[in-house]
Amino acid sequence: MTGPLQGRVAVITGGGRGIGAAIALEFAAAGAALALASRTPSELAQVVTRCEALGALCITQPTDVADPAAVRHLMEQAVARFQRLDILVNAAGVYGPIGLITDVETEAWVRALHVNLLGTLYACQQAVPVMMRQGFGRIINFSGGGATAPLPRFSAYGVSKAAVVRLTETLAEEVRPYSITVNAIAPGAVDTRLQDEVLQAGERAGDLYQRIQALRESGAGGTPPEVPAKLALFLASEASDGLTGRLISAPHDPWREWDAGKIHALEGTPWFTLRRIDPFTIGPLRDKTP
Repeated sequence: MTGPLQGRVAVITGGGRGIGAAIALEFAAAGAALALASRTPSELAQVVTRCEALGALCITQPTDVADPAAVRHLMEQAVARFQRLDILVNAAGVYGPIGLITDVETEAWVRALHVNLLGTLYACQQAVPVMMRQGFGRIINFSGGGATAPLPRFSAYGVSKAAVVRLTETLAEEVRPYSITVNAIAPGAVDTRLQDEVLQAGERAGDLYQRIQALRESGAGGTPPEVPAKLALFLASEASDGLTGRLISAPHDPWREWDAGKIHALEGTPWFTLRRIDPFTIGPLRDKTP
């Protein structure tokens, strides 16, 4: 096989379905070897069958990303099998409890942070030392609704995803000297099994309930999973060299147009980052518009 990820090894959490599975297929077609993780072995097996049909070498590891020991084992298995680790995609995630903050169960709220935020942290902590030794790495995290604007009745999800973006920006600066890039994807309204939870919650989900109903019934406002998957491929490949510490919307941002010149123009600006808008942050944008 040949492709933009030929010779690369990618670990993908949440790789058994939805966006994670779409990324696995995209990476397989691009030539990467894959270590796929999720909590459901049967789902992983189905994705592996499709990836192997594209010529990819694959291993799987049932993993609860909220368990640091399980995440460590996943990374150890990947490195033992493939002798390197080039790309980490943190696609595992949950909505957490749906409803008003005064009504949701605190334990479920904390569990969502463990999966979405700490699961991402644990994987990064295990992957970064390997990437530093190699002098190369690509880390791709997932943001979501609530990261850049309030998402009422999904407070655990919004808070954890906003934190993932700031983690992305912070880690990007820490590992910049090692040719490791760290970026976050806002995938858009992809119709995954998470949306089943919204429909089951009904009115407890507030305005999002109507939006998901329309998405499920007609596709209105939806984003195909292949769109964030193709952005993940861009971020994992040499085409994105130098792009780091950014939050990129798969369906809305002009990432397909970004060449080396535009990527360079983003450096040192607050474009595509988690920032407040005020005279101090707006000023530099007048002179450095990508």
